[in-house]
Amino acid sequence: MPGSPGFPIEAVAAGWRLPGIANLHSHAFQRAMAGLAERQTHPADSFWTWRETMYRMATRFDPESLHAVASQLYVEMLEAGYTTVCEFHYLHHAPDGTPYATRTAMSDALIAAARDAGIRLTLLPVLYMTGGFDGRALGERQKRFGHGVDGYLRLFNALHAKQDDMLKVGCALHSLRAVPADAMREVLAALPADARIHIHIAEQVGEVQDCLAVRDLRPVEWLLRNAPVDARWTLVHATHLNDPEVAGIAKSGATVAICPTTEANLGDGLFRLRDHLDAGGAWGIGSDSHISVSPVEELRWLEYGQRLATRHRNIAVSAASPSVGATLLEGVLASAAQSTGFSDIDDAVVLDGDAPLLAGATAEDVADRWIFSGNRPAVREVRVGGRRVVADGLHPEREAVAQRYAAVVRDRLLG
Repeated sequence: MPGSPGFPIEAVAAGWRLPGIANLHSHAFQRAMAGLAERQTHPADSFWTWRETMYRMATRFDPESLHAVASQLYVEMLEAGYTTVCEFHYLHHAPDGTPYATRTAMSDALIAAARDAGIRLTLLPVLYMTGGFDGRALGERQKRFGHGVDGYLRLFNALHAKQDDMLKVGCALHSLRAVPADAMREVLAALPADARIHIHIAEQVGEVQDCLAVRDLRPVEWLLRNAPVDARWTLVHATHLNDPEVAGIAKSGATVAICPTTEANLGDGLFRLRDHLDAGGAWGIGSDSHISVSPVEELRWLEYGQRLATRHRNIAVSAASPSVGATLLEGVLASAAQSTGFSDIDDAVVLDGDAPLLAGATAEDVADRWIFSGNRPAVREVRVGGRRVVADGLHPEREAVAQRYAAVVRDRLLG
């Protein structure tokens, strides 16, 4: 045990064996726009201007191109040590909002990509109904995201019927601004009792201000008062919280999905990690917009953001676990089952014992050395459900997948 009673690391012949890591928040299509929103478009560039670039990219996808991009992304995730991904999926229809002949076509593309790569998938079809807290209609570029309650439940039920030992289907409520209160209650009442529920919330200061103006409560405050938030729920980002909201999330048992590289890239702000840990809150990580596909980088920058904010070191620790790396890995392991819906799984990552950054590593320091020793890959092998999907650091289909991805991006998404 590496200084944390809740996180197992085992010495094996090839190096160090640890549990697979769950990626709690993904928008697969956004991998294709990584690096394409880094030019100033407005002196006050923010999430809201970045969103315009994202909308333009979203209009170019069809099932075939989504499959190619998601396949590339999921191979990258496996090679980095992620073994499960929660896909927060809202590209449901054709760009003009017309449903595909097969209404599950875009979701099916993601399911196929996950199966091809060998990663566990928690598919979270998104309910997206309005363009703001004021109930405005969806804009032209949002129409492909939209559903009414009945149409959404038909989609959910069709996908839920496809579940198996590598696929779980849950519900994603896009955000409070995109789902009216009555619709939220109707959908929640119709879900299976064990369905996982994810929602974007309190990511932006503007979102908090708009919620206060329309509903007279902050977003997390409103949700905790008006929805049956419990351990089935994952609150994505939850960046801007006050003290009662921190305490309320922890008391509810919900998981917070923190996405440090995306939150930094978008200028969102920093999650109140130390306060959340002190309250006993559950949390995990996600790569969200995929400007990075690395659990090491997410965990490192989760800790580094806290250090920059407090001007202290070694923030994510406890009396029982003085190791930052082990404490972080324990956190993502502890929340994985309740956020993804997968439990009692046999997924493992083997770190390369011959990697220079792990030379002379011990059970007490290997977690810290993996997370804080730089960016050279140290994953040697990954197994999902006992099946080896990465060997010697490489996925067996990586070249074919990369070629298909490059052709789609070059010729169809950017051409």
